[in-house]
Amino acid sequence: MASLWSKISAILPFNEEQFPLQFTDRVESSVLEMLKRCRRQLYSATTSASHMLNAQIILDISWERLNTGTWRQVDKEWRRVYSYGCLFKVAALCHGNPSEDEVLQAVRTCDMGLLMGAAIMDNILQVIVQILQQETRKSAKEEDENEHSEAKRIKIASPHVPVIKEELAVPRIKCPSLESFNTNYLLPLKPVILEGITDHWPAFNKHPWSIEYLRSVAGCRTVPVEVGSRYTDEDWSQTLLTVNEFIDRYILNKDEGKALGYLAQHQLFDQIPELKEDICLPDYCCLGEGDEDDITVNAWFGPGGTVSPLHQDPQQNFLAQVVGSKYIRLYSPEDTDKLYPHQSQLLHNTSQVEVENPDTERFPEFAKAPYLECVLQPGDVLFIPVRHWHYVRSLELSFSVSFWWS
Repeated sequence: MASLWSKISAILPFNEEQFPLQFTDRVESSVLEMLKRCRRQLYSATTSASHMLNAQIILDISWERLNTGTWRQVDKEWRRVYSYGCLFKVAALCHGNPSEDEVLQAVRTCDMGLLMGAAIMDNILQVIVQILQQETRKSAKEEDENEHSEAKRIKIASPHVPVIKEELAVPRIKCPSLESFNTNYLLPLKPVILEGITDHWPAFNKHPWSIEYLRSVAGCRTVPVEVGSRYTDEDWSQTLLTVNEFIDRYILNKDEGKALGYLAQHQLFDQIPELKEDICLPDYCCLGEGDEDDITVNAWFGPGGTVSPLHQDPQQNFLAQVVGSKYIRLYSPEDTDKLYPHQSQLLHNTSQVEVENPDTERFPEFAKAPYLECVLQPGDVLFIPVRHWHYVRSLELSFSVSFWWS
């Protein structure tokens, strides 16, 4: 790893004068002076211990600002300060001849900057983390061994697939034209499963998604993880884990009765471009009013038994199933009064009813609400119209991608 620093320094500005540090007066002069000191050290022969100390001071000060009040109130200037602190810490960790542990710390530091900070210097943290990942790849032999053992463990469980009554089934159609989809489903806001529109995705052919593939492209990356079978549970929480830790803890070694872990976030594809290149925006999104940049792409990865309670979203949704299967039930917004939404502002878009085990005494009208249902299999894309209520349960290890658009 002796050449690692030369690779990183090659993408840094040539000298201190070309290294940008431009902030408004919302960042105190004392903090700006500390940033300038770190910049000076970056181009000097001072020890990495001194670099690390000053970088950590910047991180500690900015972290306190990031965690004061709500996230909406956090000034973007302080998110940029945090990203600079991450950059300086990575430089301190990787200078000289870093150990494997120091490189992994540097990867985590980049991820924290990407998750909590704001882009700086043409998103330099994303460029650096790609360099660092090359240093953390396992040998082909180790990957082959993991692939063999993990594949055996995954195939043990066979999901119990619910029987879908024909009169309740979400209709299916293969590759409809834009005009047909717009006329028959988008304008009248009718759910439908689109078949055959993801066959060209690399996630199904060139780079088939699996636990092994996810480990190879993102194993050492730190991501937000939801802990708990559903977000309405009292013990539901969020934490940060590497993808490898998440897989080991919640996918491969899930004990009976242990809390479920779910990787559900919209930043994953920006954080890990290799995965983003494996999927494509559905052509039907062009029928919306916004630009391509307005489409939110979400990742949903977790074990069987994970539940998204009955809820509604303010945008159109294409839910694409890539790995595993999911049971989904849909209700029209016209029947909202029968679905008993929570009264609190935070959960007003979520029903109080446990869909597959409803309390008929507390929620007597729920049984009268008509619905459609389906089992989404790999390659299926479900169109969930705006404001349509939907309940989702993973029947097995599942990786889905959703596209929210207007």
